[in-house]
Amino acid sequence: MSGKSVRRVFVAGHRGMVGSALVQELQKDSSIELVLRTHAELDLCNQAAVEVFFSNNGIDEVYLAAAKVGGIHANNTYPADFIYDNLMMECNVIHQAWRSGVRKLLLLGSSCIYPRLADQPMVESALLTGTLESTNEPYALAKIAGIKLCESYNRQHGTDFRSVMPTNLYGPGDNFHPENSHVIPAMMRRFQEAKQRRDSTVVVWGSGMPMREFLHVQDMARACVYVMNLAYSDYAAQTQPMLSHINVGTGRDCSIRELAEIMARVTEFQGRLIFDASKPDGAPRKLMDVSRLERLGWKAQIQLEDGLRSTYEWFLAHGDTLRV
Repeated sequence: MSGKSVRRVFVAGHRGMVGSALVQELQKDSSIELVLRTHAELDLCNQAAVEVFFSNNGIDEVYLAAAKVGGIHANNTYPADFIYDNLMMECNVIHQAWRSGVRKLLLLGSSCIYPRLADQPMVESALLTGTLESTNEPYALAKIAGIKLCESYNRQHGTDFRSVMPTNLYGPGDNFHPENSHVIPAMMRRFQEAKQRRDSTVVVWGSGMPMREFLHVQDMARACVYVMNLAYSDYAAQTQPMLSHINVGTGRDCSIRELAEIMARVTEFQGRLIFDASKPDGAPRKLMDVSRLERLGWKAQIQLEDGLRSTYEWFLAHGDTLRV
């Protein structure tokens, strides 16, 4: 396979927010032939189907962006689904990638792999040093297992399987459901609807004091391709065989109050902001240490307000299709 001028690259989960951004980024490279399958075409939880897929398609590289994801309510309601589906997808794809001779694989994880009370900013070495957040423990354990699968295949079979852990992501293709979405899409929808109703106020949950880090999904896609394309010697020089994952973020955070103020500017909402301190704040801070990635030569490029403006334009263009 190494002698081929065209690389056949499988993006698992290409219809998701991250997967679709990855596809757009990879399409810029004329030496790549993308191989894409919907869930209806390939169930990654089906071991036999995944085996047939890899046996028949001559895949050179894999971006494993497929995952079962959801908010606190979904994680609490379907914990068995979250741990089973994510473990099965990772086991099937990683094992069959090795068996079929895939040269490189990149697993996309989540910052929830770190202990609930991890020191801030969260460094890669914090992994497995404390108790996980109980509300998403099954999902986090599956993602940790994915990291360890990659490391174990590397150690036993000499593969080049890598892992990246993103901070909070946002951007085109996000979930704007009024109840099940994350903070940026939920807030964007609330401000837009308040603007349309000409409300005089918008209520923001919590005190506004918690600090959060946000990364635009296009930056995430660029980071994934960058890490995948690093020479093995460069990647190995900044990682360890049993601590090989890399945080991806901006290295900067902002308060929820600051986020709401930026959102008001972006959506041109003219009213007042009210912070409902009776609502839960969550963790006081969640920030990724991205010094490992910066030493490897990559930094995020999209500033938060610029990213929110482009996301808002996408939301307005697709609003009718997002109504629930």
